[in-house]
Amino acid sequence: MNISRRMVVAAIGAGLMVGAMASTAAAQTVESIKAAGTVKIGMLVDFPPFGIMNTSNEPDGYDADVAKLLAKEWGVKLQIVPVTGPNRIPYLQSNQVDLLVASLGITEERAKSVDFSEPYAGISIGVFGAKDTAVSKPEDLSGKTIGVARASTQDTGVTKIAPKDAKIQRFDDDASAVQALLSGQVELIGVSNVVAAQIEAAAPGRFEQKLQLSQQVQGIAVRKGSAELLTAVNTFIDKVKADGELSKIHEKWLGTPLPDFVANAKK
Repeated sequence: MNISRRMVVAAIGAGLMVGAMASTAAAQTVESIKAAGTVKIGMLVDFPPFGIMNTSNEPDGYDADVAKLLAKEWGVKLQIVPVTGPNRIPYLQSNQVDLLVASLGITEERAKSVDFSEPYAGISIGVFGAKDTAVSKPEDLSGKTIGVARASTQDTGVTKIAPKDAKIQRFDDDASAVQALLSGQVELIGVSNVVAAQIEAAAPGRFEQKLQLSQQVQGIAVRKGSAELLTAVNTFIDKVKADGELSKIHEKWLGTPLPDFVANAKK
């Protein structure tokens, strides 16, 4: 093969690669999803209660119920594609899924790779304790024993606000901290609203949130530039917030109505 022919072949190969990359990053539309008859939604299945595998070995949880509602709204079949934390965005970018309902926290860094909808869910971190424990401000933690999972977000949050004479007891995981609270080993614990729902299920009416430390909202993610699809997703989220369907899902899986920081949030 002479040099000029090699150059032509190389140029054609480069063109094909560019075309493939453009196709991979192509924007998605509702029309194309409806034409296919199926919406492929990426979802975590190892992040209860947002994503789990149920006793029938099928994806289930908060995110699954949201995905089912979305498919019903658009009149298409639903195909849930299990993803992991690290590969969920690459799955979206490579057209393996149409969108993500995958407990994806909205951050500036992630927004460089995907476009986010309005929040449909959220995780809050707070300090929880028995209802008769008088704590309403950080100063009230003085002299109290507070359990946290070591090196967690709640560990950081509690450490930041606790008075010097508060005793922070660190455990290997949330489950150990919860057990310490239930057994009276600690007076308070720092946990997420997800874990708080588990506490309520184990000990109904005994505990409540005393302080809020932080919040993070989650959005449905679409490929960059999919403006029409993003508008349709936001319209869906507005609808299920307004008619109470999203709050019902939140109550089903987390034991409380949709919190205000999610219900009233915009991008």
